[in-house]
Amino acid sequence: MHHWRRQLGHLPGTAARYRDGLGLCGLGLLLFLSSCTVHEPKADLTLINGPDPQTLDPALATGLEDLRVINGLFEGLTRYDPVTARPIPGLAEKWEISPDGRVYTFHLRDNLLWSPGLPITAEDVVYSWLRVLDPRTASEYAGQLFYLKNAESFNNGTLRDSSQVGVHAVDSRTVTVLLNSPTAFFLDLCSFQTLSILPRQVIEKQGEQWLRSSPLPTSGPYLLDGWRLNYKIRLRKNPYYWDAVHTKSDVIDFLSVSAPNTALNLYQTGQADVIWDQNVIPNELLDELKKRPDYHTFPYLGVYFFRFNTAQGPFRDPRVRRALALALDKPRLVSKFLHAGETAADHLVPDGAANYQPVSGLGCDPGQARRLLTEAGFPGGRGFPRFHYLFDASQGGGRIHEQLAVEMQHQWEEQLGIHVELAQMEKKVYLTAINRLDYDLARASWIGDYNDPNTFLDLFRGNNGNNQTGWKNPRYDALMRQANEQTDPARRISLLQQAETILVRDELPIVPLYFYAGFTYYDPVRIKGIFPNILDIHPPNYISKTTGR
Repeated sequence: MHHWRRQLGHLPGTAARYRDGLGLCGLGLLLFLSSCTVHEPKADLTLINGPDPQTLDPALATGLEDLRVINGLFEGLTRYDPVTARPIPGLAEKWEISPDGRVYTFHLRDNLLWSPGLPITAEDVVYSWLRVLDPRTASEYAGQLFYLKNAESFNNGTLRDSSQVGVHAVDSRTVTVLLNSPTAFFLDLCSFQTLSILPRQVIEKQGEQWLRSSPLPTSGPYLLDGWRLNYKIRLRKNPYYWDAVHTKSDVIDFLSVSAPNTALNLYQTGQADVIWDQNVIPNELLDELKKRPDYHTFPYLGVYFFRFNTAQGPFRDPRVRRALALALDKPRLVSKFLHAGETAADHLVPDGAANYQPVSGLGCDPGQARRLLTEAGFPGGRGFPRFHYLFDASQGGGRIHEQLAVEMQHQWEEQLGIHVELAQMEKKVYLTAINRLDYDLARASWIGDYNDPNTFLDLFRGNNGNNQTGWKNPRYDALMRQANEQTDPARRISLLQQAETILVRDELPIVPLYFYAGFTYYDPVRIKGIFPNILDIHPPNYISKTTGR
């Protein structure tokens, strides 16, 4: 769910700053904002969502705070089961798959309407997917559609005829999809927000400003009722949603809160019902909070790592990258600063990924690290240029990022004799630097979009917009391509393991540090419809609050 999906931003804050933010409304910034309402009725459900979303455009969204809201506004051909997070029928009520696994025929429901009451058609599906692939859209998740015939060529501009891409409207209620090869997780992709169905006529008319439309046509269970910067997003039940009868809460507020003390205070005083992210819980209180029935933890498909910019300086040399990885005592990092069940990682794909056994990484070996640095021309660290480690300055997770960075700085100086400068940036500036490869090392994280190792390993293919390391390896790309075409599960796993070996033992454009533990904070007596699952996905239309305590 960006990819560095759980890189939460920093708004230095106190409860007073949060209250000051209540007046921020009507600002013409990027997206539709509601006008201020002085006496606004209380929502049925209030969720603390971290920082303000960067966008509510499914084709452009990458942050988890974006995707949670989008999950309420727009729907795909499939949607997430609230218990298992596996794909179940969404806008498509059924589908057939050809015997060779390459052709999917989706049948849309006959009661599909946009929130203003106009029909949702197969042409809307085709348009939405082609828009993701259109290079002018610049979607970082366009690669999720590269499994379609000619999709990658259309995205990179070598093919201009969109009719050659493998998605077609047979009639107003039937969509056929032609894949390059069998894709075991294709129905999972259809649930992910990037493949949501969007209002074609509004986007064609309004262009980049389409999210300002009022009313904004939505295909999901909720309408966008308002968005006030640094305060909240309010969603209201969509009466035209095909399954509106089962939408549990009429009005949901997503509060923009990054400061841990503020988040906990809002929850403790009953002004918020759910805290989604551990990053907005005071880290120093975790040991005590874990004892409460409100605290819920579970296996989770997420990894924290850092990227090398392999296109510049000494980090072009894999020996240097391996040396920095081998010098780190990751269990020490985890035990010293993390208290929610996180575990040290020496591979990328988290334990528990479906039908996969991750490979072993390099581990910790400072002696070998020093030998590799000497081979690379920097004996004892002499002559190694000073470099920067970049991390985002999120109030909730920012202290953890900083603590980890300081500890790595110390370990590299102690073990290798090299010095790293720490660079903390506000989230938007940080994201811009990552996108431009304007960094040496940068912290990152990834939360699985679907329960398959491909959601992690595909990131570092040379053509993936979320790679952002400057690293391309033809052998790695070939292994990933072969794995995605493989119908034999055992052979597919072997190919993926070979690819991961290149990533975490040989080349190391990234260094995994730890695996997340799943976290949600809510009162199980009052809040219903939240079910722990490895993707930590909880469709908002299934969540409700009982009255009283």
